[in-house]
Amino acid sequence: MAQITTPFGRHSTAAEVAEGIALSGKRAIVTGAASGIGVETARALAHTGAEVTLAVRNTDAGAQTAADITATTGNQNIHVAQLDLANRASIAKFVAAWDEPLHILLNNAGVMASPEQHTPEGWEMQFATNHLGHFALAIGLHDALAEDGAARIVSVSSSSHLMSPVVFDDIHFAFRPYDPWLAYGQSKTANILFAVGATARWFKDGITANALMPGAIATNLQRYTDGLKTPPERQKTPEQGAATSVLLASSVLLEGIGGRYFEDCNEATIVANGNGYISGVAPYALDPDNADRLWEESLRLFA
Repeated sequence: MAQITTPFGRHSTAAEVAEGIALSGKRAIVTGAASGIGVETARALAHTGAEVTLAVRNTDAGAQTAADITATTGNQNIHVAQLDLANRASIAKFVAAWDEPLHILLNNAGVMASPEQHTPEGWEMQFATNHLGHFALAIGLHDALAEDGAARIVSVSSSSHLMSPVVFDDIHFAFRPYDPWLAYGQSKTANILFAVGATARWFKDGITANALMPGAIATNLQRYTDGLKTPPERQKTPEQGAATSVLLASSVLLEGIGGRYFEDCNEATIVANGNGYISGVAPYALDPDNADRLWEESLRLFA
């Protein structure tokens, strides 16, 4: 497969990527859209004319964000819905309330390097929030995504996936000493494997899924890490951090393309080692056998 390249790069902004794109009549859901790059992702999609639902834990913060997006874009079709990705009942309620065709599902929400926590089911919290919640959301919205026959799923991953594959024999740290970065790394690998698995299963339904590294952006995501440690020359603004998400969600260059991993608005190169946890994609994150195993394990957990 030819590597996908675009005219955009690490300094491109979401607004630049979305310029000239018209998505009027299309519906998008952006999880975690009340802060960080989620706000700018939703704003750029609103600029295209799409109807955007901000799926957020804190609906008060979501309402403020929606008002700001409407004020800056003129788009009145910005909605807010409550969604806690670590809560199965919350996901089920969100899915049950959705009754329209869906064109873009942007899995943006996440938690990074948090202290050891588990859900009531015993699932490690980062894996539960970053992967399992989004997995259940996508499964629940499959029919809505398939309705118009040309939907896209975008999964926000991270270069931190290079820190760890999904450790299938101990995903939830029942035996290993807990390490917040290894837990984060495997959850971000899972985001990529989900894109591989979803595309393989749902391409016939007109659904494609891709994953991405947004870049190093100072947001609430670093609340457990005492702030962003990346050197200033390698940091991005939230507007730049949202660019690759918006590209995958909206660009004609990605029509019919799925199961891939992007960074700086271009498809990433496969690397043979950790590569300093900076750039590239690990072979284990694109492996179809790993994607199948993760899919089956995720289904088993929700059974």
